[in-house]
Amino acid sequence: MDRELALETARVTEAAALASAQWMGRGRKDEADDAATTAMRTMFDSISMNGTVVIGEGELDEAPMLYIGEKLGSGEGPEVDIAVDPLEGTNIVAKGHPNAMAVIAIAERGALLHAPDMYMEKLVVGPEAAGLVRLDDPIEKTIDITAKMNDKRVRDMTVIIQERERHQELVERVQQKGARVKLFGDGDVGASIATAMPRTGIDLFIGTGGAPEGVISAAAIKALGGDMQARLVPSNEEEAERCRKMGLHDPQALLMLDDLVKSDDAIFAATGVSTGELLEGVRFLGQDLVETDTLVMRAKTGTVRYIKAHHRLNQKPHLIETD
Repeated sequence: MDRELALETARVTEAAALASAQWMGRGRKDEADDAATTAMRTMFDSISMNGTVVIGEGELDEAPMLYIGEKLGSGEGPEVDIAVDPLEGTNIVAKGHPNAMAVIAIAERGALLHAPDMYMEKLVVGPEAAGLVRLDDPIEKTIDITAKMNDKRVRDMTVIIQERERHQELVERVQQKGARVKLFGDGDVGASIATAMPRTGIDLFIGTGGAPEGVISAAAIKALGGDMQARLVPSNEEEAERCRKMGLHDPQALLMLDDLVKSDDAIFAATGVSTGELLEGVRFLGQDLVETDTLVMRAKTGTVRYIKAHHRLNQKPHLIETD
């Protein structure tokens, strides 16, 4: 893969974000998701690559497009696997809440874990604590290690956890340890990536969420030099067997970052739909002018690009600032 492909992915997430943002706060999550999916699919077809969706909107009989196994791109160029979430946070958009994004991870063929749509335990830290923490350790020990490596007092640590009943005991243990808890509703891709970006002030992500989102997050964590460990949580034997068919002989094995994304040649891109931890949302500025905020990372080089773009509705995006 080359740098041109990394920049092309920005156009794809921008298109999805622009389309879904039209539905912000309208209470219609399915329409928002459909708009993002259609826009992403159309833009993918203009890119020179031979891509296969390994994490998408569902199986062929469940999703009209961007289904697992679907071919994307012109058919010419690098052979890649693609993980997509055209709209991470459909409920977020419907309710007008923060942290919705359009996200993509791309890696060379065979490099992305083909994670089934089930729960996954996840632990994510930034570069300072990489290689020093374990998912199976007590959360109290993990907090101590991360605080030391981040040069913080425990009381100054921030642990981000999804606000779900299944996490109530975990939240209480973190609070009893003396660290801060930051709860979020939906959208755990942005929450997990925030641990590896110093300006967010978030030190540690832990909890159980979607497995597909975990793999997408892993591509960004690898580019940022952070660390991630995970374990699939099959709810029944049928889900466990599905894991085995996808190549995971032990469905509940501890998965390291290199198990989730096997190659350093990986790309992550996200465009904000609503403003959140990482990105500003789509902003309608008047006179058909719209602004987007996009993040593109490439694990091979460690490059992180922030792209702010102005778009005229129904016209091609015009890049106005790149860092």
